[in-house]
Amino acid sequence: MKPELINFPAVFVAAIASFILGALWYSPLLFGKAWMEENGFTTEMLQAKGGTARIFGFAFLWSLVMSFNLAAFLAADGVTLSFATLAGFLAGFGWAASGLFMVGLFEYRSTRYMLINGGYVTVALVIMGVILGLWR
Repeated sequence: MKPELINFPAVFVAAIASFILGALWYSPLLFGKAWMEENGFTTEMLQAKGGTARIFGFAFLWSLVMSFNLAAFLAADGVTLSFATLAGFLAGFGWAASGLFMVGLFEYRSTRYMLINGGYVTVALVIMGVILGLWR
């Protein structure tokens, strides 16, 4: 790793993109209703729990951590857009989604639940890889 090859504005933008993807992914437009069903949530339950600012704040922090981590792996000479995109996919599917699936099995979660969450982290890391790969 060459720290001087980490583009911090790109890390920040990639984290924002992941955060925006999460808002869309878990919205009623895509998988929000299915995700709520799989967790046994209702809109009223989520609203009653509160803490939205705290949750979104920490979610963005973890997006930054993911983005910086991927950027650190890509901080080498000769990294191309295709390699960065592949690295994002491999990190998302090969590490994050696979880990979610392993934990989900022991928690007796449904395949649908694991696909929703594993799909999100995979797509998020691919998008991060694209942004980091383009903005070198």
